[in-house]
Amino acid sequence: MLALTTRELQRAQAHMLLLIKSAQERVATFLLEMAERVSTRGTVELAMSRQDIADYLGLSIETVSRTLSRLGKTATIEVSSSRRIVLRDHSALSRLNS
Repeated sequence: MLALTTRELQRAQAHMLLLIKSAQERVATFLLEMAERVSTRGTVELAMSRQDIADYLGLSIETVSRTLSRLGKTATIEVSSSRRIVLRDHSALSRLNS
């Protein structure tokens, strides 16, 4: 029980720190977290809509969409559908996450 509580507190603290990052850093962190949760480094299947992601990250839906487009243009990710994102350059996302 203590381990579970500690992990959840760490996750809450990380989310609070996320809110002081730039939009690109927030989206990169989110994508890396989602990839980690489903144990895949290549493809992220999003259970959330763009609006839900925006709300979670404290951004507007337009900012999330622009940021995903920008990451796609730099070949860091590939948005293969509205809910599926392929992480093309994991190290670039990790650098943005720092």
